[in-house]
Amino acid sequence: MLIAHISDTHVRPRGQLYQGVVDSNAMLAAAVDTINALDPPPDLIVFSGDLVDEGRPEEYAMARELLQPLRQKLLMIPGNHDHRQNLRDAFPEHDYFINDQDCSFVYSGSAPVRIIGLDISVPDQHHGDMTDTATQWLDRTLALEPDKPTLIMMHQPPFSSGIPYIDAYRCERGERLAEVVCRYPAIERIVCGHIHRFMQLRFGGTLMCTAPSTTTAIALRLHPEAADASYVEPPALLLHHWKADTGLITHWVPIGRFEGPFDFA
Repeated sequence: MLIAHISDTHVRPRGQLYQGVVDSNAMLAAAVDTINALDPPPDLIVFSGDLVDEGRPEEYAMARELLQPLRQKLLMIPGNHDHRQNLRDAFPEHDYFINDQDCSFVYSGSAPVRIIGLDISVPDQHHGDMTDTATQWLDRTLALEPDKPTLIMMHQPPFSSGIPYIDAYRCERGERLAEVVCRYPAIERIVCGHIHRFMQLRFGGTLMCTAPSTTTAIALRLHPEAADASYVEPPALLLHHWKADTGLITHWVPIGRFEGPFDFA
């Protein structure tokens, strides 16, 4: 099973730049082209939040237009820049969310890997929160198929990355997530967005990684007093490859077209 994973696209109204610097809409279009060029194609596409930049209806209309060429099922959760109701209004066919206020979901069926989307964003705030509701729902959902290989997707990561200005907006009460996750060894991966960089670590007895953004990258500044900044680094997406004999393998995939292929000596 192949799962393409994009994040933090920050779509703007037509003709407007993201942060006044880059054309995030064109960059999402390039990401869609990269996904459609994957061979073999993915079985599923997941999106870990911040589809748009300001949560406005016109941004979601633009996002819908840009995502239209995708050929596979798309599963989304909101991030801190998203507006839940505006997202729902723009994508009414995405009827898998658990209720009108919570965009968490579970996607399983006959697929070899269960996908759990965990909506932990706080309205009008940039941080996330592992609330009582989120914690209890996740535990109940995992218990329904405790032995099934599972990928959990959330927006804000619950760990301290070492980049001070983004760590201020991580998922609070992340120890609750770790306490739940450690009871289910079939969890193959927890994937996040928000940081605009690829990172990986061990968390709760499993592996956690963050997806790069299709737009700008948060500056890799690890000094405790570092000022916030972004760079126009090469954009990328992730490709999660499930194999029964190895488990889940995560590939970092640059967005774009490059010279090659060349003979491998």
